[in-house]
Amino acid sequence: MANTYTQIYIQTVFTVQNRISLIKPQWSDDLYKYMTGIVQNNGHKLIAIGGMPDHIHLFIGMKPNQSLSDLMQDVKGDSSKWIHEKGLVQGKFEWQAGFGGFSYSISQIDAVVKYINNQKTHHQKKTFIQEYMEFLEKFKVPFDERYIFKPIEY
Repeated sequence: MANTYTQIYIQTVFTVQNRISLIKPQWSDDLYKYMTGIVQNNGHKLIAIGGMPDHIHLFIGMKPNQSLSDLMQDVKGDSSKWIHEKGLVQGKFEWQAGFGGFSYSISQIDAVVKYINNQKTHHQKKTFIQEYMEFLEKFKVPFDERYIFKPIEY
């Protein structure tokens, strides 16, 4: 879009179905590279990506040519298909429905990147659900308990 200038920074958070720890260290970097390609092919800039075996954080410089929901559908759908095609998990791999999306100003970029890059250290002190609920509260996002990412079911 000619003469359109934006500054939109969004962190998204999403989980493996039932928060099962299926993302293995042996292939997580390849998954992150694949997801980076999806974001870039949609015209956006991936600033940071990281996570844990049960969830992912993406920090994106968004262009206004696509909705966040459509981008996340592409990221989750295409990456799930890639995981299946590569045979990286036994059985069915699926991302849990939905995602969290949180906006930031340019002055917060370094802090968000540092936060995403330090997920392993961060989660030694805090569970994913604690982290996610803090995001919702900090950003004053109204939510329905029925739709919060479900804990691991045995």
